[in-house]
Amino acid sequence: MKLELKNLSLSYQNNKIFAVKDLSYAFTEGVYGLLGPNGAGKTTLMNLIVGNLKANEGEIFLDGKEIHTLGESYRTLLGYMPQMQSMYDDFTGERFLWYMAGLKGMKHKEAKEKINDLFSVVNLVGDRYKKIRSYSGGMKQRLLIAQALLNDPKILILDEPTAGLDPQERIRIRNFISTISGNRIVLLATHIVSDVESIARETLFMRHGELIRSGVPAELLQEIDGKVFEVLFPEETEAVFPEDVLVSNLNRTAEGILYRVVSDETPSEGTVHTVRPTMEDLYLYLMREKD
Repeated sequence: MKLELKNLSLSYQNNKIFAVKDLSYAFTEGVYGLLGPNGAGKTTLMNLIVGNLKANEGEIFLDGKEIHTLGESYRTLLGYMPQMQSMYDDFTGERFLWYMAGLKGMKHKEAKEKINDLFSVVNLVGDRYKKIRSYSGGMKQRLLIAQALLNDPKILILDEPTAGLDPQERIRIRNFISTISGNRIVLLATHIVSDVESIARETLFMRHGELIRSGVPAELLQEIDGKVFEVLFPEETEAVFPEDVLVSNLNRTAEGILYRVVSDETPSEGTVHTVRPTMEDLYLYLMREKD
């Protein structure tokens, strides 16, 4: 299965503002991380893929066929968890999933088996008969993930799926996404690097509607190899870095204050050691504002 985006653009105000600009990419089975700050165009891109929006320019193809010509046969392959989705507070979690199963046209027996399984997957077995108004934000997120998986989609689109979850729940959902990715395309949009760092086969970075980097994480990290440093300053010394030096972390140690920085040039002050870059370092480097 191949989902291909060709020169997608969506603009407003007579091409003055681009939500997505001239974006091309090809997806096959596996997990893809879509990283970028709020406003980068991630949600717009996902809405283009699921057909909620239509591009001003460019096309989307599934196995060589334009998605808008496939109609219902394309929609049955989709599972979508939007970042913001209205939920009926008077519904129980159980009723909500039955409602969504009905909208997806699922048969009763199939829906019953899937609903029972998904409540276990998203750790809501004990809360399935409670009204949604009593759910925490994290519980609502998990219920939305469950509805996206109801029809066993071949293309799974998840917009900020772990927002509001505690660390244990984040790991649980992350691991689950990884296990189901073998025979489907999974696109996971987030601004939290750790959500995708360990499970994505490829990572896409978006900024201001444009795809600025993409590829296998190990290859992407080569761009900042030799540009990430740990710099130690004595406790009583004030650390002053040039404006173009990005501080990604700060720790107080017995020896002093240890800064982790990303810089094109080796810092000239403090005790400096070059360290191995991470995807978080790369994210910070790519999203920095430039003149």
